[in-house]
Amino acid sequence: MATESVSGGLDPISAVALVGVLGVGAQWLAWRLRMPAIVLMLVAGVIVGPVLGIFDPARDIGPFYKPMISIAVAIILFEGGLTLNFHSLRDAATGVKRLVYVGAPLGWLLSTLALHYAAGLSWETSAVFGGLMIVTGPTVIAPLLRTARLSKRPSALLQWEAIVNDPFGALAAVLAMQVVYVVHTSEGVAAAATHLVIGIIAALVLGIAAGALVAWAFSRGKVPEYMKVPVLFVLVLGCFAISNKILHESGLLAVTVMGMVIANADLPSFAELRRFKEHATLLLVSGVFILLAAGLDVSALGNLSWRAAFFIIVVVLLVRPLTVLLSLMGTDIPKNEKILVATTGPRGVVLISVAGLFASALMDAGVEDGNLLNPLAFVLVAATVVIHGFTLAPVARYLGVTAARRPGVILVGGSDWTTSLAETLKKAEIPVLIADDNRAHLRKARDAGIETFYGDILSEEAELTLDMNAYKIVVAATDNDAYNTLVAGEMAPEFGREHVFQVARDVSDTRRKNLPPTIGGQEVMPDATYSKLNKLIWKGWTFRITNIGEEYTMEAWRQDRPDAVLMGYLDEDGEIHPVEDDDGVPSGKGTRVLAMVPEGQGGRNGAKNGGQPGNVDA
Repeated sequence: MATESVSGGLDPISAVALVGVLGVGAQWLAWRLRMPAIVLMLVAGVIVGPVLGIFDPARDIGPFYKPMISIAVAIILFEGGLTLNFHSLRDAATGVKRLVYVGAPLGWLLSTLALHYAAGLSWETSAVFGGLMIVTGPTVIAPLLRTARLSKRPSALLQWEAIVNDPFGALAAVLAMQVVYVVHTSEGVAAAATHLVIGIIAALVLGIAAGALVAWAFSRGKVPEYMKVPVLFVLVLGCFAISNKILHESGLLAVTVMGMVIANADLPSFAELRRFKEHATLLLVSGVFILLAAGLDVSALGNLSWRAAFFIIVVVLLVRPLTVLLSLMGTDIPKNEKILVATTGPRGVVLISVAGLFASALMDAGVEDGNLLNPLAFVLVAATVVIHGFTLAPVARYLGVTAARRPGVILVGGSDWTTSLAETLKKAEIPVLIADDNRAHLRKARDAGIETFYGDILSEEAELTLDMNAYKIVVAATDNDAYNTLVAGEMAPEFGREHVFQVARDVSDTRRKNLPPTIGGQEVMPDATYSKLNKLIWKGWTFRITNIGEEYTMEAWRQDRPDAVLMGYLDEDGEIHPVEDDDGVPSGKGTRVLAMVPEGQGGRNGAKNGGQPGNVDA
């Protein structure tokens, strides 16, 4: 039967299940431990593969596992292309162009020199692998950016460079491989050049045509809503396969271009499509890393010498910084952002998966050291993933290019209640923003020095001008329950449903007017509607942030403030955490509680220490 194990290994179904459990499990564990997910996935794959021998992809899945990786990489790059909306470039456009037009060829040249002189490879192998090293790995960059929370421009630079340069890296390797064929076989220069040019043009045409077809069909209702994602998958696979038939590895370019065309077509259902693709990509990235790590040939690593380690050092400390700094020379990008991009160059799935294909091609062409491509690619990916996985966030903080030292709060709707809350958060040094499409509602907030956004928080202008990475929590608190529910539903996938709140809905006597309780965000306070919250402010209720510790416990705090409504606590780093009751507040050092307190219940802690302006107790 199809599910029988081979040579004592796992059966294919168990193997695929193991890959899923390890990949998603590593992602979850990384989230809990606040570690780079890629590192844990590589470790998990190596342990079940080369170390314990439990799982061998070639043995347990069979000949399909390499095509599976190729298809997964194609879908990952397509999803990356879907994120490349030209409107999002704005401040980073010049830098991205430089990193593509100047950085790609310069990186190819410097990487080739490093491979030849540092790693000791032949010129043929160096030129092919140097082309692949243009790739900085969107599968690695995306999780790192999610963890490091960079400010908008350096984040856009790294993301665009990784995705756009990925297919060009593969094509550079194809170009070098064509030269190798000419030198080592009887193929003529003209024939090789013609094949290459035709393949690149075909990939571009296929990508543009497929993207335009999707945009036309989806916008005109030619495809029903429930079939849009399946149709999209089929077209991506078809575009990738046809392009690869014309020119090996040109399919990566075709699917990236296809994604970019769709991203800039302003489709009504684009947000839902991209969200589904992001979920699929998360699974695919996890699976591919586990497969590649588990399939590592340990004996091949023995063919590497000390020069491999020297090569890694040269790449990290010399090749990457020189490539970026020379490419961005003369631009108006600040120095600290240039340094961050220059010191961030992790490699990922595309490099490993494509390197294996070119290693076989080089050996078939008679290039003896082509067999070193696989182990060297794995070592490069593992080293750069670990190095940048653990250094990106601290380096970004040191250079001052993170979105904010503390993740902040977005308050949707200007009112007395949101302004009072914003003033308290600001004096506690928590970034806070009030957004409203009614300028009059923002007057009090502006007078209090609160950062405001005049417009719809769901608008394209908000997406382009606001740095959402600076915020962790969203509170929808307008006088329109339906709009609050819409905001909570739209922003929950990005911020996490546990971080999205709305004021309680006014319950109507008519069931036809009541919204389903399953949609929207969590209640910011129990049964506290927009009108009730603002009436409390008018009655003298205030927000207070109070220190909690051994000297002044939560029990004492509650005794002093029996009617206070607890909203959350601030940890030692100043990060805010919503909680439902007093038991959710830890008693550790540096804990401060945020609550809404009635007039006259300031508490002995505030009185004993004299309190501080802005309702922040010492």
